[in-house]
Amino acid sequence: IYMPRVDMNQNGNVDIDDLNAIINLMLGKGTNWHDDITTYKVNGVEFKMVKVEGGTFTMGATPEQGSDADSDEYPAHQVTLSTYSIGETEVTQALWLAVMGSNPSYWTGNLQLPVEYVTWDDCQTFLTKLNQLTGQNFRLPTEAEWEYAARGGNKSQGYKYPGSNDANEVAWYSGNTSSTHPIAQKKPNELGLYDMAGNVEEYCYDWYGSYSSVAQVNPTGPATGSIHVDRGSSYYSPRIDCRVSRRDNGNSATGHPTGPDPDLGLRLVK
Repeated sequence: IYMPRVDMNQNGNVDIDDLNAIINLMLGKGTNWHDDITTYKVNGVEFKMVKVEGGTFTMGATPEQGSDADSDEYPAHQVTLSTYSIGETEVTQALWLAVMGSNPSYWTGNLQLPVEYVTWDDCQTFLTKLNQLTGQNFRLPTEAEWEYAARGGNKSQGYKYPGSNDANEVAWYSGNTSSTHPIAQKKPNELGLYDMAGNVEEYCYDWYGSYSSVAQVNPTGPATGSIHVDRGSSYYSPRIDCRVSRRDNGNSATGHPTGPDPDLGLRLVK
């Protein structure tokens, strides 16, 4: 019997999750058995949400970021988050089309490409319609939720990039491409999340603002602002921008958090 290599936690070890996955493969159930993954369907298009157990982490310029950390990643500070769920992938053009009835993207030809060329306000309209169709409460991630998930949550191995110390393993960026790619082609991070670095940058809920050294619980950013944070780098970004702590405040060549931009999309949270 052919049995593919199974490493559910991407940790290089054989553990209980891997044994359970192997049993389910033998029973014909596949490896997507885990209670932490929930599948939704909208007008025939499926998408998956991954449960992120709450916890406390250090946000910002942590030691593995080294001298690459930007000034706005300081001071590193303690953040505690409640449990939430986040999209296994970026929102695809297929899902956007199923909800909105049109596709605004610059890069087309495959509906499994991430949607882009949308504004922050467009995303709010999309979320309202998606919630009406599903009866759920999907939203954009806070900046802290995004970074905690990118770092691997409570399964974090302390990587510089989301899921690896080698950007090429996990990200489509300027060093290996010149356009977006279909979702989930690179290695996922510790939580099983794809494209947390590269492909398209992702809007966050928060206004952009300076960090504080004060420990916080479920922070949502400044009360007011002029630009929203986006995270995750894109196909246009250099390798240094693929880091888990890197922030975009809209001042880079292509970073326009109010959009639209052909390298800027979104990921769901609930």
